Amino acid sequence: MRAVRCCDKQVEVVDVPAPSGDGVRVKVRSAGICSSDLHMVAMGFPIPGTLGHEVAGTLRDGRAVAVEPLAPCGHCDMCVGGDYYLCRRGPAIIHGVGLDGGMADEILVPERALVPLPADVSAADACLVEPLAVAAHGIRMLDLTPASRVAIIGAGAVGLAAAAVLAGAVKCVHLAARHDAQKEAGQRLGAGLELEGEYDVVIECAGNSGALAEAANLCRPRGVILLLATYWNEVSFPALSVGFKELKIYASSQYGRSGLVRDVEVAAQLLSRRPEIADILITHRLPLDAAREAFELAAKREAGAIKVVLEP
Repeated sequence: MRAVRCCDKQVEVVDVPAPSGDGVRVKVRSAGICSSDLHMVAMGFPIPGTLGHEVAGTLRDGRAVAVEPLAPCGHCDMCVGGDYYLCRRGPAIIHGVGLDGGMADEILVPERALVPLPADVSAADACLVEPLAVAAHGIRMLDLTPASRVAIIGAGAVGLAAAAVLAGAVKCVHLAARHDAQKEAGQRLGAGLELEGEYDVVIECAGNSGALAEAANLCRPRGVILLLATYWNEVSFPALSVGFKELKIYASSQYGRSGLVRDVEVAAQLLSRRPEIADILITHRLPLDAAREAFELAAKREAGAIKVVLEP
């Protein structure tokens, strides 16, 4: 079968053996390109296999599913305690990083990784379940009320996903966006674009020192900064502002569950309730064989790319 892999800091579509062994085979319908994928390729990250952790497709019986791209050990203290996404095996449990991902014709995943989709959610759109779950996981850490003022710094896919998750839950959501397509998407999702005054919560989705400093400046005293960004380089910490204001900082990693309900299931239901999210966030769809072109497009935020999706 075909698979997208990183070869000498370049994306290549290569022929590989079809997956075999334990697990459930998913025929991939959509695989989103994440900014993490762009970083890993640019760094020449030693990925052992196929890229892609934003994945949806169909089972042999035709059922549409998204994939929670984690294969935790199930035995360590984190797994036993229910926080399987913090499994002691670390990034080795992540499909698309330590395990073969979904930028391929097929992917083999544990049965627990399957996310059944509502009847009105297409597998062609459900690669968005993963980034929406990232936002849902972080946001459920917060003690929000309808009167809360929330600012989001960074309007990539995760920042916009946060705006989608918050829509209707709080009265005020403001988004700091750089590019016109991001601004338009944010407005369509219900966010305002003019940051003004102080905020109870600032969600940092840009992943750099300047964004952290802005987050601290925007927070009210005893406000909260939620870190949804992935930090690929060392950053400076706005310690003076954080200390003077007694700010709380929450770091959020991936997605897990609250009780019996997984964040990925919350994300799938959000796509059902707000089907326009897919049209807003997915800006480009390309065939798997055009993976190199797709990665180049995904890196061009100024040209209007938000979520670029590969369709095997």
